[in-house]
Amino acid sequence: MISGSGPDETLADVARRYDIYLPAEQLDRLEQYCRLLWEWNSKLNLTRHTDYQKFVTRDLIDTLAFAEHLGQGEHVLDVGSGGGVPGVVLAILRPELRIELCDSVGKKARALTDIVARLGLDTPVHHARAENILERRGFDTLTIRAIGRLRAVLQWFKPYWGSFKRMLIVKGPGWVQERGEARHYGLMRDLALRKLKEYPMPGTQSNSVLLQICPKAAIQPRNNSFKQ
Repeated sequence: MISGSGPDETLADVARRYDIYLPAEQLDRLEQYCRLLWEWNSKLNLTRHTDYQKFVTRDLIDTLAFAEHLGQGEHVLDVGSGGGVPGVVLAILRPELRIELCDSVGKKARALTDIVARLGLDTPVHHARAENILERRGFDTLTIRAIGRLRAVLQWFKPYWGSFKRMLIVKGPGWVQERGEARHYGLMRDLALRKLKEYPMPGTQSNSVLLQICPKAAIQPRNNSFKQ
């Protein structure tokens, strides 16, 4: 029996409870991903979401928000991939994207490499900080989830805007306060922030948001270069 789910419930059963309907092949691969992640979780602390209910309501719903706002064939660097959310899940949901994963913790990078290989995904995994990768390579979008406050994230990547076009960041209800903090420290001066999506966090009274941050110079009047 899977904790938090009914004794015979599949991932598809739980997803339908939240009006999420995916092709059978994707659901099968997502179930396989969950099994591999939880297998590794017995050795490493990769996730607290160790049943289908938590995976759907936290990980899958967040990743679907990212997937909705990534353009066809974008080159994506998933920052601080941890157990693979959103990066591995995105690679399953949007196989045409060029996704690369990175984590600075060697044990997590090795776990990700094993998970990706056993899923048969063509998704490179880097044991490195994202900043080190951006010193050598360019990307369209950075996907960011649960790696730090907005002030810290913008400070880390301030020198590297020439190596990527935008950030997509999932945040909880404290995002307005974090934006104010980043503005106070002058980190938003040349950047434009747009709330792309707001959606409920199941089981709570709060909402999550998907934010896009890009240089103000990249925004064209009546012709947003990032419009999907």
